[in-house]
Amino acid sequence: MSVTRIATRYAKSLLELAISQNKLEAVYADINALKSATTHRDLYMLLKSPIVHADKKMAVLNAIFQGRIDGLTLAYLDLLVNKGREMYLPEIAVEFVHQYKTLKRITTVRVTSATPLSEAVLNDLRKKLLLSGVTTENLDVDVQVNPKLIGGFVLEFDNKRYDASAANKLAELKADFLKNQYIKEF
Repeated sequence: MSVTRIATRYAKSLLELAISQNKLEAVYADINALKSATTHRDLYMLLKSPIVHADKKMAVLNAIFQGRIDGLTLAYLDLLVNKGREMYLPEIAVEFVHQYKTLKRITTVRVTSATPLSEAVLNDLRKKLLLSGVTTENLDVDVQVNPKLIGGFVLEFDNKRYDASAANKLAELKADFLKNQYIKEF
């Protein structure tokens, strides 16, 4: 079975269980914490290791998360370890967040700019996206800074990209200039 299929099934089952027990928000917060924790190399390698026994893995997970996450999430981790699916925890966490956002109708918008954006600019951007009809849902804005853009910004959401960066404009001008220069030679 593919990793995507496994992650989708396990994330869906946790989502449905959290909804049925009215713990969706708590589990969502826990899964975000787990998602962040699995980016640390040591924990990631522990989860992926076929050599480390399940009891040791669960002992480490209990030491890290017991008392910090909801009992439902901890029981879910125990289930994953007992089923031998703990190696898919990073992928399951990503899929759970995706399914949660789909359920709550949250659109993730990634804004990359050359310099950090102020809250006023971000609020203005949110209003413009909502008013333009691009989305009628809740917005989750992910802001990143990339000085290579020189100026302007790049906006990405729903597999769409709007590039209003100075670097992109300069590249377009260069391509246009080279094209026109090449045509004049013939």
